[in-house]
Amino acid sequence: MVEVLRLPAEKLYEEELHELKKHDSRHVPAGWKLSPRAVLTFIAGGKAGAMNITPKYIGNKRLIEMAIASLMTDRALLLIGEPGTAKSMLSELLAAGIHADSGKIIQGTAGTTEDQVKYSWNYAMLLANGPTREALVKSPIFRAMESGTIARFEEISRCASEVQDALISILSEKSLSIPELDEDVSAVRGFSVIGTANTRDRGVNEMSAALKRRFNIIVLPTPADMEMEMNIVRKRVEELSAQHNLQAEPPAHELVEKVVTIFRELRSGMSLDRKEKIKPPSGVISTAEAISMLTNSMALSGSFGTGQITEGDIAAGLQGTVVKDESKDHLVWKEYLENVMKKRGVEWRKLYIACSELNQR
Repeated sequence: MVEVLRLPAEKLYEEELHELKKHDSRHVPAGWKLSPRAVLTFIAGGKAGAMNITPKYIGNKRLIEMAIASLMTDRALLLIGEPGTAKSMLSELLAAGIHADSGKIIQGTAGTTEDQVKYSWNYAMLLANGPTREALVKSPIFRAMESGTIARFEEISRCASEVQDALISILSEKSLSIPELDEDVSAVRGFSVIGTANTRDRGVNEMSAALKRRFNIIVLPTPADMEMEMNIVRKRVEELSAQHNLQAEPPAHELVEKVVTIFRELRSGMSLDRKEKIKPPSGVISTAEAISMLTNSMALSGSFGTGQITEGDIAAGLQGTVVKDESKDHLVWKEYLENVMKKRGVEWRKLYIACSELNQR
């Protein structure tokens, strides 16, 4: 049996979804698999009969409730926030919990076309037989409209304005016109769109006011405090370690605390004690980057070390994460090491030395 690299949420948590449906006695909206309360339990954690449902999104539960409530109406949902605030994860979990189908996705890029939002044609069949239903190539949004499910549109603000505006009529009229066939496709009840947009991309292709009005917008914040961010990092690193079968022990509490401290300080431009102003690097210093860095450190330790993450493994990951632009970030990282990390005493000494050696020119 071939092992896939990554399972969709509805497959990964199939047993939990089954138990939730089995014990769900509340009202289920038309087209949904679970009640809103059960969807909340699926994402935030809780109980379904005797089964413990794992919390998958660690954050403000009220935001999850608002997102679910939005999808019960005829309004689409837009999740916006800084990189690494789990917008895509929450989008996938919502689609998996509501319809057990998170696979209808459009990935927004500068190269995304209007055809990918609406429909295109199999040109061999088009030339042979003219425009027919069989020659139609349906977009994920088209398929979601026909099946009454959710389509996910990732990174909407990366798309050109004319591509974004192709959504306006779909979200307004809940129908899609196919002039070549003289047909209109109406959305089945349960259809909606969950979009995500990165606040760092403002000014790239700003969403029009007309398009924004078609969405209920929820802003996902960065983790509010140190403890919450550490919990998120630890949980995701352990999940990824199990998924990739990394031959290393999870990072110690002290190392996770140091990594999260560094990331929070570089992100905010200020030391945690508010005594030292810090130049932020040019790249993104998000919670997702911290998770990725620690996961890579585990792979490094498991393959080429003792299986226990050391300061040297962490330093190697930090160097690649922080110094994205060699001409600018090298100096920023050096100043942080000398002005902040070096002054923290013996507990930080090994990490400081390892980072300094890698950052030398």
